[in-house]
Amino acid sequence: MNQVRRAVPNVAVEGPESLAANRAFYGALGFEEVMDLGWVMTLASPSHPAAQINFITPGGTPPPVPVPDMSVEVTDVDAAYEAMRSAGAEIVRELRDEKWGVRRFFVRDPQGKVVNVLGHGSAGS
Repeated sequence: MNQVRRAVPNVAVEGPESLAANRAFYGALGFEEVMDLGWVMTLASPSHPAAQINFITPGGTPPPVPVPDMSVEVTDVDAAYEAMRSAGAEIVRELRDEKWGVRRFFVRDPQGKVVNVLGHGSAGS
């Protein structure tokens, strides 16, 4: 059975200066940077690493895609993709491997929100 590893809110920001401002603001609350690719930054709680926030600049990866409202990491992204397709969900971005080491797809939820469904490593691991 597919399992959710974490669910993370995504916040759209204007650019690198916004990333720095959010790093400082949320740092004051105790979050620490755990990833910064220049267009996406993840902050996490050092005491509870699954408590995270992503900050994403629009069009970070070609082709330009909408900033997803949420990211959900699952144990088997291929199975999640097939489950969403079988359920008739709108796939916003097809399943693909990204150069930074995730496999992901975007799907629209019933409220119209875009969800980035991802997995790290090979399918089923």
